[in-house]
Amino acid sequence: MSSSAAQPVVGMIAGEASGDTLGEEIIQALLRRFPGIRLVGIGGPRMIGAGLESWHDQERLAVRGLVEVVHRIPELLRIRKRLVKQLIAAAPKVVIGIDSPDFTLGVERRLKRRGIPTVHCVSPTIWAWRARRIHGIRRAVSHMLTLFPFEEKLYRDAGVEVTCIGHPLADTLSNGPTQDVAREQLRIPAGARVVAILPGSRQHEIEMMAPTFIEVAKRLHALDPTLHFLVPLVTRPTRLLFEERLYRQDANELPISMLYGHAHDAMAAADVVLAASGTATLEAALLGRPVVIAYRVVSLTFRIARMMMQTPFIGLPNILAGTALCPEFLQDDATPENLTQAVLNLLQDKRTRTALSEQFVAIREQLALGAAERAAGAIAPFIERK
Repeated sequence: MSSSAAQPVVGMIAGEASGDTLGEEIIQALLRRFPGIRLVGIGGPRMIGAGLESWHDQERLAVRGLVEVVHRIPELLRIRKRLVKQLIAAAPKVVIGIDSPDFTLGVERRLKRRGIPTVHCVSPTIWAWRARRIHGIRRAVSHMLTLFPFEEKLYRDAGVEVTCIGHPLADTLSNGPTQDVAREQLRIPAGARVVAILPGSRQHEIEMMAPTFIEVAKRLHALDPTLHFLVPLVTRPTRLLFEERLYRQDANELPISMLYGHAHDAMAAADVVLAASGTATLEAALLGRPVVIAYRVVSLTFRIARMMMQTPFIGLPNILAGTALCPEFLQDDATPENLTQAVLNLLQDKRTRTALSEQFVAIREQLALGAAERAAGAIAPFIERK
């Protein structure tokens, strides 16, 4: 397999659902500039639908946690080895890795050694923990695309070419649904009080977070039987896991609307969001919704991560604001009692909810830069080179 002048090859690697969404948008932006390119690598259904020829199942790369990944290492190494060979044979103009740094940077480093330019989109959180990773990143990456403006200086200081593209969610959610529109779409009475519950997008996150979040819903419902709960889940397996936990915790009678996807609608419709730490917390902020952030992982993973953390916050809204806008509860502090009280405080304090919404507007304006087009603009010189 080899590229030709008539059909330049571009490699792309995205290891999980969030990368698949961003990858789709970058593909669309690239195809507007270069209609004849061939796109190969690893992606999910969105990237495949946009035109990517995916050589491996993206789901096999989706692993989170320091301890949890150990038993998957042999399989991941086999996929990486084969993918590197395939990409070298395809002779791409450039290879774009999207997030999933533990996998994608390893591929990029090997390709860059062979003279293939590499662009990495979504900086690893070197500003939060494991700052020394930037030296390895410099060996792997020809050009870094960051989502947050404060990341640019870190890379420039380390001698890495960098472009801040902003966050694609800020572009998407700048015109997100209003609360009234979202409630109408979800058939929720306009005057109802609503809590959106987002326990995570992966099965192991559901296993860790669902029992606590369901207990919070039970306690809130006992305090206010008029509350309605929205639970958007991405896949059938995660939905089945959540439904199983509802049954085991005798919570089937709770007024819960289970949704396939529609996470943005659920958050927009809510008065308060309860979410596992991750992209959902930023989405809630970009939609102007107050969010209570919680996270639990395997104890050993948490102890290792805590020793390496360089920021007092884990929630992206708090990191971007540089202050504790949203309550955070980690590991042993993520108890039903603490989370119930935090959600209740926000439900009962409309003034705080309004003030938070105004502060979230500033975050959205900081990040809404036209991410996909800026990414395509930074990638274009590699495709155009002779």
